[in-house]
Amino acid sequence: MANGSTTSITTTYAGEFAGKYVSAALLSGTTLSQGNITIRPNVKKKEVMKKVASTSIVKNGACDFSGQSDVLTLTERILTPEEFQVNLELCKQDYVADWEAVQMGYSAINQDLPPIFSDWLIGHVASKVAEKIEQNIWTGTNATDGEFDGFITTLGADSDVNDVTGTASSSSNIITELGKIADAIPNSVYGAEDMKIFLPSNMYRNYVRALGGFGASGLGAAGTGNQGTQWYNMGQGLSFDGIPVVLAPGLSDNDAVAAETSNLFFGTGLMSDYNEVKVLDMADLDGSQNVRVIMRFTAGIQHAIGGDIVLYATS
Repeated sequence: MANGSTTSITTTYAGEFAGKYVSAALLSGTTLSQGNITIRPNVKKKEVMKKVASTSIVKNGACDFSGQSDVLTLTERILTPEEFQVNLELCKQDYVADWEAVQMGYSAINQDLPPIFSDWLIGHVASKVAEKIEQNIWTGTNATDGEFDGFITTLGADSDVNDVTGTASSSSNIITELGKIADAIPNSVYGAEDMKIFLPSNMYRNYVRALGGFGASGLGAAGTGNQGTQWYNMGQGLSFDGIPVVLAPGLSDNDAVAAETSNLFFGTGLMSDYNEVKVLDMADLDGSQNVRVIMRFTAGIQHAIGGDIVLYATS
């Protein structure tokens, strides 16, 4: 395609395409794409999650049956995804030059851009939606337009959650602070296969720095593998006292969470009637070079058993 030519968009995406693009938008953020929390798709309106708590159910043996109806308590927590939308109007000419350059082989990177301009445009918007969803999962507040309550809000409101008061993170104190989190994990779930410590970017960065030999706690000047700051390649998983440590970019600085993947939920209606993706070329309607991108989707989070979760915060 020659530079300067008019790029027309003749396809309106909806139906089966909505699932593809909305899925990319919602699930490509770090927390969801790495499977660090449990995804509940196809939640039409709400999903009821049952919570079972029990006292001691093992008793001394006897000949007669003795009912123990008071040792099990069944409660509910509701996962209710909220409706959201993206309504953008963009000028084609502001974006088509970059797309055309790749098609003509001028770029040494991003060679996998879609051959159809509308696909590329939706992908661009989807990446921005994914970034927002990642932030919402952890620090969103329902009172803010375009957000749902994130885990910092919901866990903070749950009196059963194990609260830990932290301090501003640095490479010299991060080992101590992670120790506070690990120590607060209840014995009942300590060692659970899917237990993770979720860290914001600043705490994760400080932990990497500390392991490179620039922290306290006897790490030594040469750090992990005697490699100093060269030890980490951004692909190697971290752990603390045997507990996987994962990066959650949506968390605010100095906030952290320890929880099982199976105890944190993200709900969406990926295949429901609420999901929609459309690209509308306005050229035939008003003679402009504008394109409208429309997305509609549902999203929300919930946790199950607060008593098995640690919330670390500085305030």
